[in-house]
Amino acid sequence: MRTVIVDYESGNLHSAEKAFQRVAREVGAGEVIVTSDPETVRAADRIVLPGDGAFAACRAELYDHRGLFEAMREAVLDRARPFMGICIGMQMLATRGLEHGETAGFDWIGGTVEAIAPNDAALKVPHMGWNDLVLDAAHPIFDGIQSGQHAYFVHSYQFQVADPAHLLAHVDYGGQVTAVVGRDNMVGTQFHPEKSQATGLRMISNFLRWAP
Repeated sequence: MRTVIVDYESGNLHSAEKAFQRVAREVGAGEVIVTSDPETVRAADRIVLPGDGAFAACRAELYDHRGLFEAMREAVLDRARPFMGICIGMQMLATRGLEHGETAGFDWIGGTVEAIAPNDAALKVPHMGWNDLVLDAAHPIFDGIQSGQHAYFVHSYQFQVADPAHLLAHVDYGGQVTAVVGRDNMVGTQFHPEKSQATGLRMISNFLRWAP
């Protein structure tokens, strides 16, 4: 089995690569590679799409790599390969993003990426640091994980899902802030599992063993 982490020149992938490789060795989940080659992405058994920065810039970088998005779409939508989006990689699943103007997303999970607006003026944006997860729906990605376990966030925008059934977990930051979304063979985490210690490593393990 091969898991690919898609490299489209959006952020430092070293920590994600090392975390996924470590867990894959521990659970016998095959190899994990970082690639920008469309054919390697198309043939992958699992796909991870990370992303750091602004929604529009990340989408432009991904689409600028000839054939990379198309290969990912074929693997995920046509061949139903398990997919995990991380941070902006999760946000791009949405219908559109409103950061620095309106930008179309993949529209794989309906919704809009909007600015976080805490109802407490003392809470700063970006939302940065550790926060406790609240699980909203049962899902294999949460095997061994409970509400109250914490994860590491760094973001100013959040994914507002159109269908509440696609909201898998949230955190409280002056109101509800989306933490995990998913449907069918896709999941996305707003936080960085590779930086979220035991909770994040468990989620990576669950993803690598997930058979939707």
